[in-house]
Amino acid sequence: MRIADGIEMLELNWGMMTICPTVLFDKQESILIDTGMPGSAPAILELIQRAGIKQRLSTILLTHQDIDHIGGLPTFIADNPGLLVYAHEKDQAVINGKQPMLKIPLERLFGLLATLPKKIQSDFEAAYVKPTSANVNRTLVDGETLPFAGGIKVIHTPGHTPGHVCFYHQPSKTLIAGDAMVIENGELKGPIVALTPNLRAALQSLKKLNMYDIETVICYHGGRLRGNMNERIAALTDRTS
Repeated sequence: MRIADGIEMLELNWGMMTICPTVLFDKQESILIDTGMPGSAPAILELIQRAGIKQRLSTILLTHQDIDHIGGLPTFIADNPGLLVYAHEKDQAVINGKQPMLKIPLERLFGLLATLPKKIQSDFEAAYVKPTSANVNRTLVDGETLPFAGGIKVIHTPGHTPGHVCFYHQPSKTLIAGDAMVIENGELKGPIVALTPNLRAALQSLKKLNMYDIETVICYHGGRLRGNMNERIAALTDRTS
């Protein structure tokens, strides 16, 4: 779904869930935000192609460490030498395979991996089980503006994970929210409680978002929502403060 010039929301049905990675692009390059589950990289690339985005994939931005956001990363790295991968420093060690994932042990993933092609298995194991190099080669800093697609503001929103970030695409006034919020039946809601270890911090993080003029929100779970977004986000924090 084309959100605005230079921004495309993908919709990928994966098992029992639909996830929404986002692609930002300009004349020279494309930037992918989040990479789906293990094995989903080919499907994401197909969706990008269907959207008519032909610019070289140069960069991946990760909102946080959860497996449905970083699972496809090893395949993208293996197939794209020189790819830039950004994440916040507080999730960096997990994404580099140096610390265990916060919410799911690797052992629970082996059953899933066994159903996938051997290359995807080997890519995943090389990245997260026995890493020989860092997956993340750039660190995100709260408040910085990344020079992609007209400018992307980094907003550190801890709580769902320590290094969770949202991205604000300045030209289109679009907030890529990751898992800081979800959309259910057209209603904006806060993070999923059962999957948010520090709910208090996550709700406090939502207050930072109203520093920005937001016209559109993209939630990784739920897709796109428009209309009175700052008021809707403020209502979430008012109800939960």
